[in-house]
Amino acid sequence: MRRISLHNVRTRLTLWYVAVLAAVLVIYGGITSAALLLQLRGQLDRLAIEDLETVEGFLSFRPDGGVFLRSDYHDHPYPSEMTQRLMEVWSADGILLFRNALLGGRALGRPPRPEEGAGAYSQRSVKLADGTPVRLVSRRHSVDGRPTVIRIGFSEAPMRQRFHQVVIGLLAGLPLALGLAGFGGYFLAGRALSPIERMARRAHEINADQLSARLDVENPHDELGLLARAFNETLSRLERSFDQLRRFTSDASHELRTPLTALRSVGEVGLRKQGPAEHYREVIASMLEESSRLTRLVDSLLTISRADAGQIRLERAAILVLPFVREVGSFIEVLAEEKQQSLMMEGDETAVVFADRLILRQVLVNLLDNAIKYSHAGGRVSVRVRTVQEAVSIEVQDSGPGIPEAHRDRVFDRFHRVDESRSREGGGTGLGLAIAKWGVEVHGGRLELECPTEGGCVFRAVLPAGVSERVMPLIPERTFRESSGNLQSPRSQ
Repeated sequence: MRRISLHNVRTRLTLWYVAVLAAVLVIYGGITSAALLLQLRGQLDRLAIEDLETVEGFLSFRPDGGVFLRSDYHDHPYPSEMTQRLMEVWSADGILLFRNALLGGRALGRPPRPEEGAGAYSQRSVKLADGTPVRLVSRRHSVDGRPTVIRIGFSEAPMRQRFHQVVIGLLAGLPLALGLAGFGGYFLAGRALSPIERMARRAHEINADQLSARLDVENPHDELGLLARAFNETLSRLERSFDQLRRFTSDASHELRTPLTALRSVGEVGLRKQGPAEHYREVIASMLEESSRLTRLVDSLLTISRADAGQIRLERAAILVLPFVREVGSFIEVLAEEKQQSLMMEGDETAVVFADRLILRQVLVNLLDNAIKYSHAGGRVSVRVRTVQEAVSIEVQDSGPGIPEAHRDRVFDRFHRVDESRSREGGGTGLGLAIAKWGVEVHGGRLELECPTEGGCVFRAVLPAGVSERVMPLIPERTFRESSGNLQSPRSQ
């Protein structure tokens, strides 16, 4: 059995339950006791009123001016409690006319005031000279045509004794009730928290090598079931992230090993052979080409890493999309000319987006470079800018062979290539489309792929439309290239 400790949720729940129950029982007992006291006092008042109404018919004046109870009063049936009656009769001017023997020398208070007993009954609690508490009822009454004030009282001691017995019984039963409630609450809390303990033990068993394991969901509709489902969903996301990280590490290692192996091979071959200066220039050129490819890969990996870590801060500005597309197109047009391809850019001249200029440029460079790379020689690459409702669509269409349906879902994955051999010949790293997708999504947009049946592919970047009184002016290409920092030229994508 687990040790009871205040650090234990089960113990704290039990204590809270007992504390709340104790407060409820105390409030309930107080209300019940007050109601009982009022009920007992009401019964005493009714008894006094009934006796007063009975006494009024049996009072008479003696010749000496005193008041007495006629003898036929004793033949009248009355409850046994009335034998404990305390009685006084006063004249209207404050003279004591009668006091029964049970009172003895004690008085039921001072002489009556003018307002006492006037109209309805007057009810109050008083104490006799010896400290006896008395419930007193008085009323003005005419005896033989003379005004008097009649007082009838009964001791409150029996009533208070009964009340105290009830209160003591409630107080005596309170610890027992709380003790039973505590044991029951501790047991029920243990039953309620046992699924959490099982989930905790199961969670301790799960590590990086067992991310496919899941917690048992006993009841998917209660709170604990929702907790288990949420934890399982978290494990699923972690498993996918770990798998993606493993694939990313494996692919990155493979991609890095290829240019490094080529560098070493070219260098070793160059050292083994003796030749003219032209030979060494070719060797150095080959090594520089592989170094450039290695640099591009490292830069792309760095961009992806910074994007995943959220370390890239956006510097948004309003940009006219079509002039910006033409600017980027003029920069990358040299690649299309090498393959004798035509590059067409058209669309809405007024379309504006509120975006980071450098990141949007990298998105367009990657999409255009991908379209030029996979379009056949002499083909056509077109870019269309459209305004659709509250969004701006930038469509990049190539004239290549298209993407097989089996690869469309993974075309934006890192290091994924549709054609491995062609991609390596073209110098691609398999990260361009992944970076382009991130660049669009970080602006609150989406990157879509459409493959028409007639061939080719359409990559559609949909960005929220921006409205601004001041549109960011175009920067000359040389200045822009110098300020672009880590963003790469089309040859380095």
